[in-house]
Formats: sequence, C-alpha cells, structure tokens
Amino acid sequence: QVQLVESGGGLVQVGGSLRLSCAVSGYTFSNNAMGWFRQAPGKEREIVAHISHSGSITWYADSVKGRLTISRDNGKNTGYLQMSDLKPEDTAVYYCNLPRAYRIGYYAPGDYWGQGTQVTVSS
Repeated sequence: QVQLVESGGGLVQVGGSLRLSCAVSGYTFSNNAMGWFRQAPGKEREIVAHISHSGSITWYADSVKGRLTISRDNGKNTGYLQMSDLKPEDTAVYYCNLPRAYRIGYYAPGDYWGQGTQVTVSS
C-alpha cells in the first residue's frame, strides 16, 4: 500500500522559513520523480515544484522560484520542500505527489497524495 505523509507545516511570519517533509512508503521512491502541490482556500490545486528520481533535475513555478527548494533523500524515502522568504500568498495546504507520467519539464500528477500539511503565513 502506497502512503505519503507530509509534515513540517505551521504558522510563520512573513519572511520566515519552513521545511516540509514527505515520507513515502510502499513505493519504489528512488526510481521515480515526485512533486509538491498546494491549494489555497477557494483556489484550485497547483503544482509548485517537481524533482527527478535522482534529484538532479528540478522545476519550479514562477511564483516560488528563488524562495522554495525541492530536494530528496532516496535513502530515507523522503522528499523535502525548503521554504524561505515566505509571503502571505504562500498560505495553503501543501501536498506531495507521485506522478503518473514525468519527463523533463513535464509532470502529470498521479493518484497518490498525502493528507497535506497546512502552511499559514501571517503578516
């Protein structure tokens, strides 16, 4: 059974930092890409970053470039999203995901999602 468990969210002030984690089990994590998505109240879920299976190739949405860093530790079956210089518009529930299709510059979300972790940025 595939499971994804996010952690690390919380309440932070503008300009602050958080590191989200996504622990993956029941899946050959090291052979596959992964992505982070977010969903703000009243908005559709959007992708913010994805990373190749080896970690050597990353992609970011324009809105988070230079502030969020995606990484992974295949030995721990865990992905990370380091968030810095946070803004109120980063407030959302953050989800990790395993893709149904992936290639450089393309990510199609799969059916496996975590429960999400809330990030709230206060001004």
